[in-house]
Amino acid sequence: MTPKVAHCFFEQSGTFKSQFQKLGITAYDYDIQNEYGKTDFQIDLFDEFNKAYDNKPSVFDKITSEDLIFAFFPCIYFENLQMTFYDCSSSNFKGKPLKYSYDYCLDRLDKRNEFHKMIYKLAMICNLRKIPLIIENPVGGASYLTFQQNFLKQPDYIDKDRTIHGDVFKKPTGYWFFNCTPQNGNTICPIEKSKIRTIMKTKKSKKAGICSKERSEITPIYAYNFICDKILGVESEFNIQTNLEL
Repeated sequence: MTPKVAHCFFEQSGTFKSQFQKLGITAYDYDIQNEYGKTDFQIDLFDEFNKAYDNKPSVFDKITSEDLIFAFFPCIYFENLQMTFYDCSSSNFKGKPLKYSYDYCLDRLDKRNEFHKMIYKLAMICNLRKIPLIIENPVGGASYLTFQQNFLKQPDYIDKDRTIHGDVFKKPTGYWFFNCTPQNGNTICPIEKSKIRTIMKTKKSKKAGICSKERSEITPIYAYNFICDKILGVESEFNIQTNLEL
């Protein structure tokens, strides 16, 4: 598919937006934050989800079935590394009273439930309005969204090693496609081993519910390849011979 407009939700870096634009597609970023100075619409997307689901005026009113929403949904409560908070085995609880661990766990369960409802609402709104939607989220290990069918469906495409396609992070990433289908492109342009980074060595977010900038970053080359390979179904200019500039 070639969207008329690409709406990048929860993407304040401008990475995917700029690659859509390079490919001749109008694109905008939406996020509650603007730490990169590239967010076009600084809004509370969760509030927009609630309004749209209740058929109230929202940002969705200007998005059509000819467009695409690409949502980099916050993963802070869903990813595998968070599971230790839910069984109270996290090293963060070491030396703390058991009641502290339980209180923290219950509070985090409440927050995860809220985020869980929001990702459901996003998919449901797009299904009801027939808006093409792609949701991105980590799926390594016991990912909450893929465990025992905790979402509307399993990912349509899983990139098990993003470094093969031009990213510096290897972490397995799932992509859920609604009202559209992933194309079959598979551009190979591996990152040099010296440039590969691990999630455990990156900075954590200080704000609950907000993924850190460093952990959520994706390289422009990966973004370009993904758009060509999985959305547009066209050949990317990057390949194994390309001298990658990150």
